[in-house]
Amino acid sequence: MTNPDADADTDADSTPPVDGGTEAHQSTELAFSADRERGILTPSDREFLLGRKTDYTEHSKKQKRNRIRRRLRNAILDFTILFEHLEDRDRETVFNPDDENREAYTRGITDMLAFLHLGTMGYHTPFKHMLAKGVNKAEQELADSEYRMVNVEFNVDPVGQIDVDAVVDKLDAGAFDDLTDEELRAFVRLLGESDDFDATAVRSEMKAQMTAFIEAVDAAADRRDRRVEELND
Repeated sequence: MTNPDADADTDADSTPPVDGGTEAHQSTELAFSADRERGILTPSDREFLLGRKTDYTEHSKKQKRNRIRRRLRNAILDFTILFEHLEDRDRETVFNPDDENREAYTRGITDMLAFLHLGTMGYHTPFKHMLAKGVNKAEQELADSEYRMVNVEFNVDPVGQIDVDAVVDKLDAGAFDDLTDEELRAFVRLLGESDDFDATAVRSEMKAQMTAFIEAVDAAADRRDRRVEELND
């Protein structure tokens, strides 16, 4: 019987490169592409985790998970080498903001941070301390000085239950300043997930309203500047 996982550590070397310029891989699909080159995971690892390949014995599943864990741990250690020795131009090329698949990479970066936050729950060093130290190291690298220090704040504050009726009442009354950031984020998310919300229909109306809003803001700024000049005279 052929071991379905026998080539797990070698299949990536024979995988042809993916042409990032083709339209076959849209930003939302790139991460799940079957023919993407090897990263931390081999193509075989991805097929296993995504459930696309199921002909594994219990023993081969255990071996596969062990290999993924070992590779992931070594990848974490590799970042020490990457941070200290990878050339700037190589790093900048990886994080190219003009890449047509930037949305997929943005999602990957977001999910990477989520994975690290989740994985370090209960770790001996809190995630926020490692995050602060990491940002400080990056700032020192940019300044080429260990005396470059920044204050990094990171807190996780659970959002309580949002009173939708209260939010709607504030909006109806035009009491926008009374809305908290949590209420705004929750309301916008609920609105976006509502079946009755039509983003296409709202878009043109919002653009027209935004033009009028900007004109009102500019007019208010002009009135304020004139008033300051009068008070200074």
